Amino acid sequence: QVQLVESGGGLVQAGGSLRLSCAASGRTLNNYIMGWFRQAPGKEREFVAAISRSGGSTDYLDSVKGRFTISRDNAKNTVYLQMNSLKPEDMAVYYCAADRTLRSNIQVGIPFYDYWGPGTQVTVSS
Repeated sequence: QVQLVESGGGLVQAGGSLRLSCAASGRTLNNYIMGWFRQAPGKEREFVAAISRSGGSTDYLDSVKGRFTISRDNAKNTVYLQMNSLKPEDMAVYYCAADRTLRSNIQVGIPFYDYWGPGTQVTVSS
């Protein structure tokens, strides 16, 4: 089993940037497709971005394309989410998650992810 812990959240003005990190322990991260999700107050958790085991393939929520970049450093057992041009609607708790199956295709659905971190709060002021 892998344990995930997010960091890097905080308060930022609209138009600003944050870099989230997701550190893994317990297992080697390169065995997992990794994803970032978010949940705003009163809303359902939604997919934000995901990256393949090698880092060669990514997928994004349409509203964050061109602003967010997911990456991974398997040597450091860490996944990142660089968030630029942040908007008030990006404000949420952000979670990283790991897909432990051996599927090759990135999935965007929550049920496909087996391990979750506790989340980190991102607040964007207008």
